[in-house]
Amino acid sequence: MKFENLYRRDYGKLKQIVKFDGVRKVGWRSPSNIALIKYWGKRDFQLPQNPSLSFALSKSFTETTIQYYFKSKNGISLDFTFEGNKNELFEKRVNGYLNSILDFFPFLNFLHLKIESKNSFPHSSGIASSASAMSALALCLVSIENDLFGTLKNKKFFFEKASFIARLGSGSAARSVYGGYSVWGKHPNISGSDDELAIPFGIEVHPKFQNLQNAILITSSESKKVSSSKGHQLMEGHSYANARYEQAGNNMTSIVKALQSGDEENFIEIVENEALSLHALMMASKMGFTLLNENTWRIIDWIRHYREEKNVFLTFTLDAGPNVHVLYKQADKSKIEKALRSDLIRFCENDKWIDDQLGSGPSLIT
Repeated sequence: MKFENLYRRDYGKLKQIVKFDGVRKVGWRSPSNIALIKYWGKRDFQLPQNPSLSFALSKSFTETTIQYYFKSKNGISLDFTFEGNKNELFEKRVNGYLNSILDFFPFLNFLHLKIESKNSFPHSSGIASSASAMSALALCLVSIENDLFGTLKNKKFFFEKASFIARLGSGSAARSVYGGYSVWGKHPNISGSDDELAIPFGIEVHPKFQNLQNAILITSSESKKVSSSKGHQLMEGHSYANARYEQAGNNMTSIVKALQSGDEENFIEIVENEALSLHALMMASKMGFTLLNENTWRIIDWIRHYREEKNVFLTFTLDAGPNVHVLYKQADKSKIEKALRSDLIRFCENDKWIDDQLGSGPSLIT
């Protein structure tokens, strides 16, 4: 594994850790992302069975800060709060995650971490909170390494390692360390793409797709009856697994061409095909489950009817849940939002929806 070997740290090969008095602090704001080409199915440790492509959101993000100082006892030591409150479940997950990445950050054994995290969006709102949370945490960790050793001064290397480390906590988090469009998973038509980390899309996107708006319609805020982790596991031995991985590769080739050329019709066809294929795989798995509800389908039907009637660029995608991400152009924002408020909001739980858009990526909290 190229990057796994590159990022392993041995103090014998690094300068002696420079101890400091007092407390230091670092913080990052990192966005969630919405995949257009879906990642569903993994192998080994958090490696994808197929490439995926997403764009960063703008208003849906996690802010994480870490205060750190040296301690006398060896071993992981942390205090964790979420939204200002102690959260033992999240703290346990973070503790396990930090222990699992000690080969890449051995200095964590000598530091006490006070981690504070908060989201700009509500829990269970159809936004991948693990993507924003784990990417924000990973960015903080590589910042601490750079502070102590100066090993990640190169910006490209800094974000590549952050993506690699984020992936070990949540696969989709690998893509959240970048703004705009990003790719995770090796694909022959995308130079530099890799299974171990995500990269910026790196191909010029047609102006039609540079300012996409994303209205997230919340049809249910209930916890999923089948987690994403369990869903990925169900792809092992799935009857349609190999066909799915081939489909994703072909759709990636096609969407790259659409993004370059401004082909709206092909873009819509691919994005909706990917969204529905994801949920078809769930329904066709051994457990045969669905995360969609009646209002999900009502919204999808409305979008397709409105698009045909008004001849406007309007499409949808879905995450691993029932909530609908409505995609449209910034130039159409006024009329789409008017239609949303008059026709679609009745399908949302407690009239709840989130107004978001394609974003510029993480930012350092100073």
